[in-house]
Amino acid sequence: MANRFLLIFLLTAIFSFSQEKPVVVLELFTSQGCSSCPPADKVLDKIKHSADPSSVIPIAYHVDYWDYIGWKDPFASNKYTNKQRDYAQKFYSSSIYTPQLVINGDEHFVGSNEIKINRKIKQILHRKSSSNSISISDIKTSDDKVLFSYQINGKIKKHKISYLLIIDERITSVKRGENRNRVLKNTNIVVREKSEVLNVKEGKAEIAIPKIVSKKDKLRLVVLVKDKESFITTGIQVTL
Repeated sequence: MANRFLLIFLLTAIFSFSQEKPVVVLELFTSQGCSSCPPADKVLDKIKHSADPSSVIPIAYHVDYWDYIGWKDPFASNKYTNKQRDYAQKFYSSSIYTPQLVINGDEHFVGSNEIKINRKIKQILHRKSSSNSISISDIKTSDDKVLFSYQINGKIKKHKISYLLIIDERITSVKRGENRNRVLKNTNIVVREKSEVLNVKEGKAEIAIPKIVSKKDKLRLVVLVKDKESFITTGIQVTL
């Protein structure tokens, strides 16, 4: 693993990555214990492979409230369940559900509705550019963390920055629960997230690599900038 990361460091340290165009961030709340979720997982995977990665960032948060049925989702976290509850409060919803898709922190609907998702993506990308842009550079990856530098152009007052570490893809044989005896493919799985208030336009950051990440996993780093209402103003993703 160390050799792979050393090669990554040698490659990525030379380059910087920037994002100045409008972006669409698709946040799917899903679970391996939910029988309605696999169709939404497939839509997210399809978009990941068909959309421009510099414009569309699909990510999946696995929630833990389906674990009680009998299958414990290995990627589920109560932190992501609470994140979904925060969205419910924002959207004046009395309950949370899966599969739920949130677009740019602005609106939500059922995550398997591929037609509506694609329509919304086109609408957002045809709007004028964001008032913010972001670049990341000096990416260094070791066995237990990712370090990088960031620079933001535009407003940062009442904004926050979020760093996400994502597993590109995993195949799981589910033994129990609503999806028992099924083989599920999950994509762009968030396995670590860290957020902080933006006080400076440039700085250094790091994010820990959790033990659930294996040597075979392809990882992505996603950096998002959000305003005080959690609307996403810009974002960028880089394959590690």
